[in-house]
Amino acid sequence: MLHFVPTPIGNLEDISLRSLKLLESAQIVFCEDTRVAKKLISLLKERNSIIPVEKQYISMHSHNEQYVLTQLSPDMFDQDVIYLSDAGMPAVSDPGCILISYAQKHGIKHEVIPGANALLVAYASSGFCQTQFLFYGFLPHKGKDRKESLQRAMYSGFVTILYESPHRILKLIDQICEIEPNREIFLIKEISKYYSSSFKAKAFEIQEQFKEQNIKGEWVVVLDRKEQELGIVTVDDILELDIPKKQASKLIAKITKKSPKECYKELLSH
Repeated sequence: MLHFVPTPIGNLEDISLRSLKLLESAQIVFCEDTRVAKKLISLLKERNSIIPVEKQYISMHSHNEQYVLTQLSPDMFDQDVIYLSDAGMPAVSDPGCILISYAQKHGIKHEVIPGANALLVAYASSGFCQTQFLFYGFLPHKGKDRKESLQRAMYSGFVTILYESPHRILKLIDQICEIEPNREIFLIKEISKYYSSSFKAKAFEIQEQFKEQNIKGEWVVVLDRKEQELGIVTVDDILELDIPKKQASKLIAKITKKSPKECYKELLSH
């Protein structure tokens, strides 16, 4: 049987007893990185006194999933087989979904084990008391696609959850401020780790705080619910107008709450 086993996203004690039993008994381990998987099982072995059987490790990640599938045979799954993400829940902003589809197509008995998941922890921690939410995962890294995706996320009509890396978190906060500086947001980094920390405030307040914050670590960003207002004008809408920069800077100042002088200076620098 094939099991998809979530792995700790920070604290090793977050592993479940059920997952430990599967890590102990599995004969084949599909994983993103064999080195990470072997190290994780070794650490859990020391802490929990498990005695893993001899295992075959098979690397299966986003760049080689399709190729690995061509090498598989359904009878491989007659024994105990598991799939591990490097951290967190397989198939949620991590590889694993293609292997689930393969199992469904070939009638292979399989199961996803409950466990650690960053987006649910962030949603529960945010204090945005809604019964529905939208998970966006990672936005496109740059360009028009990123701006359009963020615009849709911010006005989805739901509490919306994003993942972001430490390399782009400041850029994300700046972009949120360009669209709606007064939007309330919740951010949490390094969930379940010793140095985990969270912030909740309006976007422009977070922007100021982050000038002096240690931003290292993986981030989850939760945007409070907001529906698209009819006739709303964005900074990009103004930039597309064929008008002088001074006029554009005055319009941008009205929606960003910055001074026209500051906006004009930013326009000149682009």
